[in-house]
Amino acid sequence: MLDAKVDDFDFELPRELIALRPARPRDSARLLVIDGEFQDRAVKDLPSLLEPGDLLVVNDTRVLPSRLRGRRGDAKVEVTLLRPLGSGTWTALARPARKLRAADRIEFASGLSAEVAEKGEAGEVTLAFGGQDVLAALEAHGEMPLPPYIAGARPADGADREDYQTTFAHEPGAVAAPTAGLHFTPALLRALDARGVRRCTVTLHVGAGTFLPVKTEYVRDHRMHAEWGRIGGNAATLVNETHEKGGRVVAVGSTSLRLLESAADEFGRVSPFEGNTSIFITPGYRFRVADLMLTNFHLPRSTLFMLVCAFARTGRMVAAYEHAKAARYRFYSYGDACLLHRPPA
Repeated sequence: MLDAKVDDFDFELPRELIALRPARPRDSARLLVIDGEFQDRAVKDLPSLLEPGDLLVVNDTRVLPSRLRGRRGDAKVEVTLLRPLGSGTWTALARPARKLRAADRIEFASGLSAEVAEKGEAGEVTLAFGGQDVLAALEAHGEMPLPPYIAGARPADGADREDYQTTFAHEPGAVAAPTAGLHFTPALLRALDARGVRRCTVTLHVGAGTFLPVKTEYVRDHRMHAEWGRIGGNAATLVNETHEKGGRVVAVGSTSLRLLESAADEFGRVSPFEGNTSIFITPGYRFRVADLMLTNFHLPRSTLFMLVCAFARTGRMVAAYEHAKAARYRFYSYGDACLLHRPPA
């Protein structure tokens, strides 16, 4: 698939299928099982679809309420903080960024202020906050950084503070939710425990690059954004033991899957990992760790749709998405899910 074009991963989606709110309760979301014939199920059916001894690998990153509104003089500015660089500086996305210049001062409604230390490309800037407590200001006044396809249809509100956070959220640092994890509820976790399905956590801080469109003509020319992740020793041991005992590893979301694959050797054995990963998984990739994958429905022409096509084969995923559209599944971050079985090599 080295010569695959980005156009090969395009599809049409009716706007009314983009979910603007999550299902309530979360585990009542629909679930398309992709293994041989398609099965229309619900996320709450997951315990019956897994086996005792299987292992769920979930991402415990916590989304920062990182969107701030402010002014540069009389001009309105919206900023989404991306990652701290130390000494009170952060990288951020600014809108509109075109008129910002180095040394400009932005005053935020939260009482924070920042100087533009550097201006990058595609709306990225470096902001210097000095000794101000940025995290406290975000928790008090920041907005959840909803994806563009939701934020463009409605403003973020108080409900998103809970809705756009998984039940596993613990380690702050993401600017987007690991959305497959949004479907889990305490009741579902109890049912999975009773079934004998084990669980471990990893951390991958989802970056803003997850929303960036692929602008190259050929897939091979796209450069994947880097994201910081960590797999602890206990999680690595559980993954390896699961395979040794004949169980299956179920990656909850593309973030968990990418991190597992980043930390695996050629034999599929996972080692503890900490650092950045920019792994770009496309059709033709040989998976080494995950046997199943729980994931939401992704955007056309996106690296995430390419990943699921790699995992379950392109033709199968194209057919699955057509089935989902015809059956009126809800798409994207607040939408429904699918459970992918990796076909035999």
